[in-house]
Amino acid sequence: MAVAKLPALINSALAQARPKFSIFMKYARVELAPPKLSEMSQIKAGIGKLLTSAKSGAWKQQTVKQATLNTLVGAEVLFWFYVGECIGKRHLVGYDV
Repeated sequence: MAVAKLPALINSALAQARPKFSIFMKYARVELAPPKLSEMSQIKAGIGKLLTSAKSGAWKQQTVKQATLNTLVGAEVLFWFYVGECIGKRHLVGYDV
């Protein structure tokens, strides 16, 4: 009885997943693409702006929401760095010498 309903359940799950997957792929093509050469000037300007605000102390004038968001982004960068290190050395702790 349950086996007979399985193809219908799979088809309905696929029908519901297709629109969400297409939205995911639309954003993934844009967000996960490496930067283009035309975007390098924007990256340089952004880094310059970041350094200027760090030197002038503008980071002290952030709201709690902005500071929390920046902290979470920094934690995410560190997390993915750690994941990349674990993948690269193929161990959680230490290197296999």
